[in-house]
Amino acid sequence: MLSRIRAIGLTRPGGAAAGLPDDVTLTASDIPAHPEEPEPGRDLPPEIMRQLCGRLDMLEQRANPEFRIAAELAMDTGRRPEEICALPWDCLERDADGAAVLVYDNRKSNRPGRRLPVGQAAARLIAGQKTRVRARYPRTPPGQLVLLPSPRSNPDGHRPVSVAGLGNAHREWVDAMPPLLLADGSEFDKARVVPYAYRHSYAQRHADAGVPIDVLRELMDHASFEVTKRYYRVGEARRREAVDKVTAMQFDRHGNRIWRDAPALLDTQHARYAIGEVAVPFGTCSEPSNVQAGGKSCPLRFRCAGCDHFRTNVSYLPDLTAYLDDLLRSRERLAAAVDGADEWARAEATPSDEEITRVRRLISRISTDIAQLTPADRAAIDEAVTAVRRHRTVTLGMPAVRAPLPAIREEATA
Repeated sequence: MLSRIRAIGLTRPGGAAAGLPDDVTLTASDIPAHPEEPEPGRDLPPEIMRQLCGRLDMLEQRANPEFRIAAELAMDTGRRPEEICALPWDCLERDADGAAVLVYDNRKSNRPGRRLPVGQAAARLIAGQKTRVRARYPRTPPGQLVLLPSPRSNPDGHRPVSVAGLGNAHREWVDAMPPLLLADGSEFDKARVVPYAYRHSYAQRHADAGVPIDVLRELMDHASFEVTKRYYRVGEARRREAVDKVTAMQFDRHGNRIWRDAPALLDTQHARYAIGEVAVPFGTCSEPSNVQAGGKSCPLRFRCAGCDHFRTNVSYLPDLTAYLDDLLRSRERLAAAVDGADEWARAEATPSDEEITRVRRLISRISTDIAQLTPADRAAIDEAVTAVRRHRTVTLGMPAVRAPLPAIREEATA
């Protein structure tokens, strides 16, 4: 954009960008990050998917049979509609071990010849369609055929069905169905049932089955983990499991392990967690006046390490570590001369040695317990911490214990 602005002369005197220096540029880090998609995502609930799968015959009866094949493949493989429609006739291959593999082109990212492992149901569906297409176009070389040929103006089977045609047929099919009902009996909005939603459902199905995000990224053929994260939610069952694992490593302010084993929390305990339990910066608080004020009125001014009402767990370890670093930096800066500060103000602002010792001891106890876990248990805790931190539902915006001091200029310390 800046190159075009300069090329057409907008930076010359009198131009809209007059005076813009030649060394001004924009980098990827200057682009604001896209906001995360809110929950729930664009996936379709399992009960809705079952109702759709049970009525696929209606799609075949109302429209071109290729549209039913396209919809079923989208549900099963999670590929984009344009990737499904453009599949070549010879898209099904076998690995060295005989497992079925779908070969397709990721046109969005310009990645041709991608390989996706598929199940036997998808393999049989593709094989049956190949047989029908070959019988319909016996004189066309297989390398020139498409898997889903358009039924109109297509004498040689070269032209596939269009994405628009699939979308229109799919919409008519869904609209002609009886109401789609959720598990609680309420009606599901049919406007959400679009071909691309099957890609989100594919991602959610695998995430709920516990597929690691690095594997899911490969299955979705994404270039980055951040893109994959936008396609699925951590399901409630997995979230509860993560909470159980993290809660089993809960500590009091002295670093004593409260529970050694928490195989399953009560529903009431999960409900308290879901609303934040009166969150404080580094854990939870049960002090009555602070609870009544929603966690915003601590009589000790959030000196959590000195209060028996404070509880923390392994998911807050990064926050505790950052807090300790802040205490040490504040003490070091306040030790230097600060013009215009009374001694009592300096003493009040300076972190106490006891607080630093308590926080350091708490971090050490938590880290020691983590180090004693087996590699498998440690990996499970890491995964649970990631889920809990990402889906911590209440963020109270707690005030910092101390406002950070202004950064010291480099020339002042030189």
